Amino acid sequence: MSSGSVRLYNTMTQRLEALDPIEPGRVSVYVCGLTTYDHAHAGHARTNVAFDVLVRFLRARGYQVTYVRNVTDVDDKILKRAAERGELPLDLSRRMARVNADELRRCGCLEPDFEPRVSESIPDIVSLIEKLVASGAAYAAETDQGTDVYFAVRAFPGYGKLSHSNIDDLLAGARVEVGEIKRDPLDFALWKASGETLGWDSPWGKGRPGWHIECSAMAAALLTPHFDIHGGGMDLKFPHHENEIAQSESAWGAPFARIWMHAGFLEVDSVKMSKSLGNFVTIAQVLERNDGEALRYFLCGAHYRGPVSFDVVTLPDGRVVFPGIDEAERRVEYLYVTRDALVAAAGGMRAGDEGPGVQAKVVRQAANRVLIALDNDLNTSVALSVVAELAKVGNDVVMQVQKQRKDPAAQAVSRALAAAAVESLDACCAPLGLLQASGEEFFARTRARRLKLRGLDPAAVEAKVKQRVTAREAKDFARADAVRTELTALGVELQDVPGGGGTTWRVTI
Repeated sequence: MSSGSVRLYNTMTQRLEALDPIEPGRVSVYVCGLTTYDHAHAGHARTNVAFDVLVRFLRARGYQVTYVRNVTDVDDKILKRAAERGELPLDLSRRMARVNADELRRCGCLEPDFEPRVSESIPDIVSLIEKLVASGAAYAAETDQGTDVYFAVRAFPGYGKLSHSNIDDLLAGARVEVGEIKRDPLDFALWKASGETLGWDSPWGKGRPGWHIECSAMAAALLTPHFDIHGGGMDLKFPHHENEIAQSESAWGAPFARIWMHAGFLEVDSVKMSKSLGNFVTIAQVLERNDGEALRYFLCGAHYRGPVSFDVVTLPDGRVVFPGIDEAERRVEYLYVTRDALVAAAGGMRAGDEGPGVQAKVVRQAANRVLIALDNDLNTSVALSVVAELAKVGNDVVMQVQKQRKDPAAQAVSRALAAAAVESLDACCAPLGLLQASGEEFFARTRARRLKLRGLDPAAVEAKVKQRVTAREAKDFARADAVRTELTALGVELQDVPGGGGTTWRVTI
């Protein structure tokens, strides 16, 4: 672990800051998770991949990380969707939580150390609200449904410090909804009377938590009221995270979190991808066409704080494709091919002294260069450029091994370098969450998906490949070329293995 080398952009201070954990060697991270009423969209993948890279990277740097990502399973959107489907709200949210977790897992996201749910955190939430009411930072108000509890924004002098907003400017854009009995338009609900809908008993009668209070209570319960890093999407900066700070620091003092990190938007035609705008693509839709690791590579190609342009193209035949992710999938495939080729070139030999050459230098330094790039506020695009350079050198080493068949001594040196390159490639990709499967697993899952997309029967493809082999053996090269052309048109690419090793095939994206 390199103390002080990790620098992260703090939204609160608007500058890069050295990571200085409250407890040396340990980092506590809380990330706002999904509201589980529907499939997650690709913008949610952007946020979750960014913080998954953060956690993986910090662990690679030697920190012990406690990673908390909540599940919002109590929300008005959930109640509305459940009513539409004739389903109990918590049943809907439990089912969709499993779906969402699987979607993120397929994008290579680690399971958090803790994944608290609002429905299971009511006592902590109620206790926090009671504390705020007792201190005068919150107040109860009677409604037709029962008793609501609101946070009094003007009771917190620092309101607006995260979004760098003046409270009077915020007031100008605020409004009181019909039926609300807030003292001030900026005040926000901590507890809402639920009437006949889903709710829990509390000192204010039956109700359910407001959105903002849940994260304060769950983060404090699992990480203590003061922790290292709080993350989420850029859209959560205001009002969600601003309100979290107000209620948390009113209860426990400052700071709630030392560093606030926010992932940028995924944009379609320069507009933020959002369910409310209807311009979203779900993770599930992407996974129907592309591998989850391709989506991850695509997202890592840009800095996590900046916007990412997500192109959606409809082909003449009606198919919807994502060109950027298609290209990312080709690059991921290239990395798996490279690693498998290096393993074969190493021939079971262990990594040894890489030597003084340029290739050895790239292999030896790559893993540390990736960490140095990530030290600089998770610069994943620079890290990927290091991986690309290493992969190119790795393929050069593979060719070198093949050319040195008549020089066993030189080949042994190259084989050791190939073995070292495998270790280096894995070490480079680990903090990025790439190359986490075996080559066999990756190619099996991509082949199955691509065959399905193209409507191809693998047995029929194998039969065509055998026809070509037979034609070549009979020196009927015109027929062999015709079969290859036919397969190419179907999206099947052939590769003849040197030395009579037969013919392999793959389905292109």
